[in-house]
This record gives sequence, C-alpha cells and structure tokens, in this order.
Amino acid sequence: MKPSISVGPPSGLLLVLMCCPLLGLVQSASSGNKASDNGHAHLGDTDPDRCMRHHFVETITHPIYKCNSKMVLLARCEGHCSHTTRSDPLISFSSVLKQPFKSTCSCCRPHTSKLKAVRLRCAGGTRITATYRYILACNCEECS
Repeated sequence: MKPSISVGPPSGLLLVLMCCPLLGLVQSASSGNKASDNGHAHLGDTDPDRCMRHHFVETITHPIYKCNSKMVLLARCEGHCSHTTRSDPLISFSSVLKQPFKSTCSCCRPHTSKLKAVRLRCAGGTRITATYRYILACNCEECS
C-alpha cells in the first residue's frame, strides 16, 4: 500500500486573506467611512482622495516655431497621504540653536516614471522633439 499524504480543507488563513478587503470595507462603512482612528489607510481603503496617479490629456505645441500640435496622455500624482505631521526637538551642544526642530511630513510624489518623446512636424519639413516624464506610480514620500 502506498503512503498517502492527507490534505485537509483549505486553511482558515486563506479564508481570512480572501475576506480581508471585504472586512475593511464593512468596517469603514460602519465607522462613518473613516479608514482608521489614526488616519492611516488599510488594505481595504477605497478613499478616492488618497495619493494616486491621475491621467489627463495635454496638447503639446512649440512656443516659437510653427509646428503641428500633438495631444498626449500624461499622468500626475494627486491626493492626500497621512494626516500626521511631526516636529521633534533637536539636541545641540552649541549655544545657538539655528534649527531647533526636525519636522517630518508625507507628500504625494512620483515613485516611478519613464522618459517619453513626441516629434512635432514643423514648417519647412523640420521635426522638433519634445520630451517629458510619464508617471507610472505614485507614493507617499517624505517632503523636502
């Protein structure tokens, strides 16, 4: 007789992982649409104002030369990050404290982007290349 390995029913952990986003939605709906008490987003956060990429269309035209304009799809980072900012006192052994605090806050910024180019056809058959960064992902990062 062959030895057999018995595999039980799916583990409770798998079930919990599959249900977590729904639980997050139910909890946020029952607590007055707050993501949490401390302002941090959870996995189930569906806040439309959170930091994320937004697409828009822009028309590129040359400011001096007479060229055909082109419409391109661009992206920007927009939305809020943590509502918490912090200012910690700095310790100094000098009699003059030029900057007595170190403040930290979080800003919605591009995380990854790629360089793109578009060629405009101008009068006389010449072509001019315009370049721009296309944002692939946004993140909350420390403000500077």
